[in-house]
Amino acid sequence: MGSCKDQEKEVVHVHGPIIVGAGPSGLAVAACLSEHKVPFVILERSSCIASLWQNKTYDRLKLHLPKHFCELPLKGFPHTFPKYPTKYQFISYMESYADHFNIRPRFHQTVQNAQFDKPSKLWLVMTHDFLYVSHWLVVATGENAEPALPRIPGIDSFRGPIAHTSVYKSGSGYKNQKVLVIGCGNSGMEVSLDLCRHNATPHMVARNTVSSITSLPSTSSVFADFVARFKRCKVHVLPREMFGFSTFGIAMALHKWLPIKLVDKILLLVTNLMLGNTNHYGIRRPKTGPIELKLATGKTPVLDVGQLAQIKCGNIKLRKLKLSNPILLRLRFVGVV
Repeated sequence: MGSCKDQEKEVVHVHGPIIVGAGPSGLAVAACLSEHKVPFVILERSSCIASLWQNKTYDRLKLHLPKHFCELPLKGFPHTFPKYPTKYQFISYMESYADHFNIRPRFHQTVQNAQFDKPSKLWLVMTHDFLYVSHWLVVATGENAEPALPRIPGIDSFRGPIAHTSVYKSGSGYKNQKVLVIGCGNSGMEVSLDLCRHNATPHMVARNTVSSITSLPSTSSVFADFVARFKRCKVHVLPREMFGFSTFGIAMALHKWLPIKLVDKILLLVTNLMLGNTNHYGIRRPKTGPIELKLATGKTPVLDVGQLAQIKCGNIKLRKLKLSNPILLRLRFVGVV
């Protein structure tokens, strides 16, 4: 069982599950196990719980859903928290949650490899110094743990700052500047809104289904080919609430009784009445409905928290890049997010 190199590591036999990740999901699993007196070990690569929330989120972030949809099992949010807690309140809640259930992750434990040993029917989970052994493994690393970075030919010659949203904190450093925001999902929309409120001018473009461009030479012709892959924003934008209730909550309630396609038709009908036809502002809706698209691809609809109003009045600009002189993308903007 294991190689000679594995034998050099200190072996830790875990008499319950190994949990990888001390974010909300990992903490929830640990709390439920703790409640049933089941031992566990939780491994976390960073120095704190919920490291994504603590280290890789922007300052203005709030939960997009009401708190009762986001609370962890066995211990809800404090009653004093608002309907949509801030990221700082959510972090405080998770720290309190970990203390309440006496969850003590092993920090700085980056999993290098995890494999199932068939003869022994054991999971072997390797970090730099340890080999953890258990009958059970729970992977709770989240869906946004690693940033998605498109390779843009010629971007190396861009002289302004370039920041992924995982390191973006605030638009305060972009005052009175033009910023290109690539992507019009919830993060791109919120960053654009934040830039707008710090008196910057965000220009937003969206990629199509191609998620990355790899192994391309840095030439203007190839750069034009890359720009050709950008289109006007094509995404579902929904109001965060309908008639005082969470849009997501309404969708969940309707789906108990109606097929998902009919639920989507109802959501889009009400959305058009509340927000108008977003095509007029350069936001085209996908042919597939918002909830069906989420279930099929994981692509989350944008919940409007003020972005659409800024788009309507021109403070957030949706940009359709022209191929005649694509090199201007690198010259006209002070920053890229």
